[in-house]
Amino acid sequence: MQAFNGLEDVVAAHTCLSHVDGARGELIIAGWPLEQLVQHFDYSATAALLWQPFLPELDAAKISFGLGQSRLQAWQALKPFASKIRSLSALDALRLGLDLTADLPELEDQVGVIATLLSAFALNQGSDSAPDPHAEPIADLLRQCQGLTTAADPAFVKGLTRYLVSVSDHGLNASTFTARVIASTASDLRSSLAGALGALKGSLHGGAPGPVLDMLDAIGTAEHAKSWIQAELSAGQRIMGFGHRIYRVRDPRADVLKATLEQLSCNQDLPQLQHAAAIEQVILASLREHKPDRVLETNVEFYTALLLDALGFDRSSFTGVFALGRALGWVAHAHEQQATGRLIRPQSVYVGPKKG
Repeated sequence: MQAFNGLEDVVAAHTCLSHVDGARGELIIAGWPLEQLVQHFDYSATAALLWQPFLPELDAAKISFGLGQSRLQAWQALKPFASKIRSLSALDALRLGLDLTADLPELEDQVGVIATLLSAFALNQGSDSAPDPHAEPIADLLRQCQGLTTAADPAFVKGLTRYLVSVSDHGLNASTFTARVIASTASDLRSSLAGALGALKGSLHGGAPGPVLDMLDAIGTAEHAKSWIQAELSAGQRIMGFGHRIYRVRDPRADVLKATLEQLSCNQDLPQLQHAAAIEQVILASLREHKPDRVLETNVEFYTALLLDALGFDRSSFTGVFALGRALGWVAHAHEQQATGRLIRPQSVYVGPKKG
């Protein structure tokens, strides 16, 4: 019997939410190619796109309005615990936020849960400014995180929005599958997202963007890149931001985020973009030389790190920002599982000893 220790090639769900074609480097989210999705949809519209098959009454305007009201309610509930929230990692702060608002019925639905995550993240980032319930949610989140008294730079808002939309869903990755498993037990939505956050915390899933910057810091100048990379490869180390479990060509999200960075550079001098692009080419050439039998292309993590750094986020918070985008997909998958699936209960093959 063939062993599927990582569940490769095992179909665990039929979904209308996203399609990942690793051979062609294609990502389709709710019918929209990624490249078009980021051009036409903001955060609330992406939520509506993913949720409407199961919650047809929710359109983008209702979601945006609901997020405004619910973010303020969540903020008021979480503010007394601000010192504790700020002492935690971004992901642990999000999980604590879910726990601390579990008894608030006005925050039980999908809008309330997402609003809780947004407010918990803003508090974790040290914001002392309450949400503006009338503002666009992501613009207001960025204002809070940047400590501004006026609106955030529209170019920065656009950059953050494109990132969150780009990572909103991506097939049955580990955290999304976790959310579906929990939903399949008829548990509540909050529990599905808490479990997904736990899966995302792992360094093999959501914990990788920050170390990309550590790598770039260690490399220094592009002239030193080849010798540094070859030393890492010879030692059997993984090169952060390259290679993907699914994609056998370049991750399409990398190109979208690179283009977003280039647009952002029109409003802000980003010398690190050219520096990183030069190092990227050296890394790709070194990988082809060192591992000619494997396709190791740039993945979403490389340009995620550069974009979030340019937007002013500390690298320790990158996985938390990722969660704010992917949470839209987690909610949709939880609803889809409960609407169309059944209790997820795979089989295992016993390989231990038999006594007696």
